[in-house]
Amino acid sequence: MTQRPGRRLGAWCAGLLLAGVSVVVGCRVADTDGITPVPQLLAFLPWLFAPAGFALLCALLARWWPGLVWGVAVLGLLAWYLEPYGKAGEPGGPPLATVRVLTANVEFGRGTPALVPVLRDRRPDVVFVQECETGCRATLERDFAAVYPHRRAVEADGSKGSLVLSRFPLTPAAGVAGTMGMPGAVADVRGHRVRLQLAHPMPPLPEQLALWRRELGRLRDFAAADTRTPTILAGDFNASQDHAAFRRILDAGLTDAARLAGHDRAPSWPSRTASVIGAQIDHVLLSPDFTAADAHFLRVRGTDHRALVVDVTLHQRR
Repeated sequence: MTQRPGRRLGAWCAGLLLAGVSVVVGCRVADTDGITPVPQLLAFLPWLFAPAGFALLCALLARWWPGLVWGVAVLGLLAWYLEPYGKAGEPGGPPLATVRVLTANVEFGRGTPALVPVLRDRRPDVVFVQECETGCRATLERDFAAVYPHRRAVEADGSKGSLVLSRFPLTPAAGVAGTMGMPGAVADVRGHRVRLQLAHPMPPLPEQLALWRRELGRLRDFAAADTRTPTILAGDFNASQDHAAFRRILDAGLTDAARLAGHDRAPSWPSRTASVIGAQIDHVLLSPDFTAADAHFLRVRGTDHRALVVDVTLHQRR
């Protein structure tokens, strides 16, 4: 008799935890982002193993056998969705050019001083900078005027400013409309046209979910509008591969460079806890014309995002 209250408490604890995790996993199965707090929790889907595992232990100690089966099923689904999403095909044609790409969110420009030595050390060919306000843009354009003579920018303060730096000649493009700046261009990479587009949709805040989905949808439309021209779509997407709205972009024919390089689950935000817990919301997405040989997530002091550096190779299409 003395064990029954403890078992009852264990069963209740297991049931509540499994119910919460099951809602999030159920939305992942149903290919939807749901409503708050599901979109926010989906970004941390792999870390739901912790509450699900604890619930399984509680069910076992309480000898709650239906809960035990429930917990095993939830853990199995979580394990299934750890696999990277989408297909990673090979272009098949001979290599045409190698491009080093860097994307960094400098958090209202505060990470700009630390980004400067990163650019000098890593020497990327194309740089996508989000939340690059007036001071950030002035610093980067001044310090790297000779290195990156070609630029596209959305000039704004706070989080709305953005900047694209390139060693390659750029032809202006319309970009993607958004609350925060998302400039675009077409680069001449050794005689080959490559579409460049910076991504920075709104984050999935509880009162802005519709706007978040709409702006990710515009990025998806950009990717789907031209599937013949090689494309690099990079930036802070405020979404991971566990978000349905982000997977729609991949379904338009793009592949995550970090996945191609074997780092599909490396967290990029928040940078202070990324070594322990975090989400990969900073991406470099590539059309099938590219392969990716290497990817590194770098700590940049002053910002809550890690920068991403990727070496990609443009191939001739088969």
